[in-house]
Amino acid sequence: MKTKTVTNFLKVTFLFSLAFASLTSFAQEAEEEKWFDNFSISGSVDGYYRYNIGAPNDNSVAPGTSFANESGFALGMANTIIGYEGEKVGFVADLVFGQRGEDAVFNSDDSAQIVNQLYVYWNVSEKVKFTFGNFNTFLGYEVISPTGNFNYSTSYMFSYGPFSHTGLKADFTLSDKWSAMLAVMNPTDFTENNPYDTYIVGVQLGYTGDSGSAFLNFRYGNEGEPGEVGPTFQADLTTGWDIVDDFYLGVNATYLSTEDQGDGDASGFYGVALYPQYKTSEKFTLGLRGEFFAQYNGGLVSIDGTELSSPIAFDDEGDGDVIAVTLTGSYDVGNLTLKPEFRIDSSDDAFVDNDLEVTSSLSSFVLGAIYKF
Repeated sequence: MKTKTVTNFLKVTFLFSLAFASLTSFAQEAEEEKWFDNFSISGSVDGYYRYNIGAPNDNSVAPGTSFANESGFALGMANTIIGYEGEKVGFVADLVFGQRGEDAVFNSDDSAQIVNQLYVYWNVSEKVKFTFGNFNTFLGYEVISPTGNFNYSTSYMFSYGPFSHTGLKADFTLSDKWSAMLAVMNPTDFTENNPYDTYIVGVQLGYTGDSGSAFLNFRYGNEGEPGEVGPTFQADLTTGWDIVDDFYLGVNATYLSTEDQGDGDASGFYGVALYPQYKTSEKFTLGLRGEFFAQYNGGLVSIDGTELSSPIAFDDEGDGDVIAVTLTGSYDVGNLTLKPEFRIDSSDDAFVDNDLEVTSSLSSFVLGAIYKF
């Protein structure tokens, strides 16, 4: 009897354990199927202090690049990215609030002043992905969000290249290391609609290895009213490699040309920048951006024929160049990153000193503070 009782007890215990395990497994599976589990929220908040050395600090004098151009204490932006990643489909809603965000979406109407990116995507297979909507540009080394750049201030090539596109792109995985992208888009930075009934074609070929990556990018198309503005062609190379464990080198080179609709020569700009970075410790990295940027035949002119903010000096033929050297430190305190930065811009007679006399260089100091969540 004792043996039978023990056997029955073991059977009951085993069945109870099996039932409990099944219920636990079912509960866990039910938990995994909650609709909000695939949602994510991320973003950043940033601000900065900028001071001109030997030049006025009244917002009239600043490097001719985007975003960090206000004097004294200034606001960057609050960036909130809401995403949904399903098994095959998903979306991204990238919203920006503040001065940096407004500058980034300058061609948007008031209704979309907070939209940095807004797109849906479909993973057709493991090798093909379609994206439809408004997305940041695939050209260049730098991006709009300060969390994606090492330097807090931005380069001339980034500032005068495209910021964002609206259209349809297809990404292809060619192999473990090679990728490609094809896109059809509105004219550059017209993210809400197409005012000209012209389109831009984008192409990218990418290589990603164990120690770095390289991307060759192209865009071609008419950026303005047909008959008033000729087609624009841009070629851009972005690459970066870990030379040794603590030393990284990035390179960006670009060339842009816009055809003249009359008998004149094409106009545009070109440049190259090096981004060496040395990690001194787990929390601190020191980096340099050395950039040469030039325009030819009045290349930095808007589509309606008016001059832009004259970022560099140019001669009567519309030719000119600038050299900008930016030394940046990056110190991490948890999710907060502090970026002290010293920058020198040099272009013939493009700046003024404290006596309002024309000078060929501008020195400035920036302290950026970025919190990432």
